[in-house]
Amino acid sequence: MQKAQKNIFEKLFLHPKPVKMLTMLKNEDIQYATQVSKVVDCTYSHTVKVLDMFKKLGLVVFEKKGRIKLVKLTDEGMDIAHDFEGIRRKFSKLPGKEKTVTPKK
Repeated sequence: MQKAQKNIFEKLFLHPKPVKMLTMLKNEDIQYATQVSKVVDCTYSHTVKVLDMFKKLGLVVFEKKGRIKLVKLTDEGMDIAHDFEGIRRKFSKLPGKEKTVTPKK
């Protein structure tokens, strides 16, 4: 993996909100950046920035319908969203008393 690709991967997918954005886009009820930002509890500007990075990686496409810009997962984006959900399920099945881990800030 090239250094630039590794940095993009680490910046995007080692943080919970971008992962949640990607997996939430599987839901057909979520079609706009505003809806994504509300579900993920993130600012609209941050959401748009992350979605633009997703677009550059080929994970989402934007479709204009009048004044509205729809966001949809590509096939590759859908595959990665499924993978992240699988990882989340595997972590939830790990043995131990504490299922939720709060990261230190």
